[in-house]
Amino acid sequence: MNIVDILEEIEKVDGEVYERFSPRRTAMKEFFNIGKKVSLAAIPMALGSMFTKAYGQSTLPSGVKAVLQFALTLEHFEAAFYTQALKATGGADFPGSAQGTLDKTAIGIISGHETSHVNFLKGVIGSDAVAAKASYDWTASGAFPNPFAVGNYGVFLAVAQALEDTGVRAYKGQAPALVGQGGVLTAALNIHSVEARHAAKIRYMRAQNGFAIKPWITGGNDSGVPNAAAVYAGEETTTQATISIIGINATAVNAAAASESFDEPLTTQQVLDIVKLFGVS
Repeated sequence: MNIVDILEEIEKVDGEVYERFSPRRTAMKEFFNIGKKVSLAAIPMALGSMFTKAYGQSTLPSGVKAVLQFALTLEHFEAAFYTQALKATGGADFPGSAQGTLDKTAIGIISGHETSHVNFLKGVIGSDAVAAKASYDWTASGAFPNPFAVGNYGVFLAVAQALEDTGVRAYKGQAPALVGQGGVLTAALNIHSVEARHAAKIRYMRAQNGFAIKPWITGGNDSGVPNAAAVYAGEETTTQATISIIGINATAVNAAAASESFDEPLTTQQVLDIVKLFGVS
């Protein structure tokens, strides 16, 4: 979940959310450039201030708060996944990692991003923010072995890939609503690029650790992650905007290449069905 997903969900309960931001385009433009001026840790505070100014009140409308609470529930889960992975090593490199400290550093950076998302949402919601669950089912109801057990580093990377690929597809499900929103769309594309880099980095790490995995998704059954069919359902699509990509313009593009060319969107319900296996509710 990211700021774009949140705005889209809020729009369902507050149709004027974008109008609340539009009169402040100058301030928003400055906000979108904030990453060039301040540390990642400071961004949640800036985002919280943006929402406070947009609504002009300390108490959020109930519908908006419900959307943010759900987003926070998901972010707690993602942050806990990476935090637990780092904790399980006791500060050492991941056992079995071919890249050693490089892998640990990369996971630390991704973990920091997820924690930043949590802090942002908690800052916006305030004292009513939902707390993280005491525990999750990291095996996804038995679909995977424990990803944090010694000797299961490959399982951890597979689950991380599934989660990151889910996030990228979930984003695409919301992005069309931002067309024509000016600076908001610009910020959305910047955020999306970070999320996509997370997914690509995890795939690269898997390749470096001996797994035959491409940097992109091929078809609707990505064999690189067993028992994750729901994450990749629909990715076999070879038609975009009613145009078949197979053999387009008399090229040799086959079905596999056509499916690799685009990430397909996931609906909110599809995302819910995926994460509930981990005990997220």
